[in-house]
Amino acid sequence: MVRILNVLAILALIGSAVYAYSIKYQTIFYAEQIVHLGHEIGLEKNRIGLLRADFAHLSRPERIAALADRFLDMQEPTLMQIVGIDGLPEKGPKDDEIGRKLEALGLAQPTNTPRDTGPDPTTPPTKPR
Repeated sequence: MVRILNVLAILALIGSAVYAYSIKYQTIFYAEQIVHLGHEIGLEKNRIGLLRADFAHLSRPERIAALADRFLDMQEPTLMQIVGIDGLPEKGPKDDEIGRKLEALGLAQPTNTPRDTGPDPTTPPTKPR
């Protein structure tokens, strides 16, 4: 009986050692993956910074003005094209499409909403904290 207990204890010890080492190596593996992902994130941040710098370089106003002069046939506005406030059209009437649809459905009349009469008598009162 003692030998069986000794054998079981040794097997339990070996099993727990194997389990502990497997957890250790899984932890090392995941730690290496975290470091690898951290390096990838750093590379992506560098790429984003490079793209932002490239965009800032390409969207310079003097560069865009030179490209507009080169490729677009733009003309300076004349005084006849500039209009004062009197020349602007009047603001149109405010159109409420949803309101018209509700009126067409007969839902535009006011409804009888219940008033708040206090706490519901069917619910038990709660204790203050």
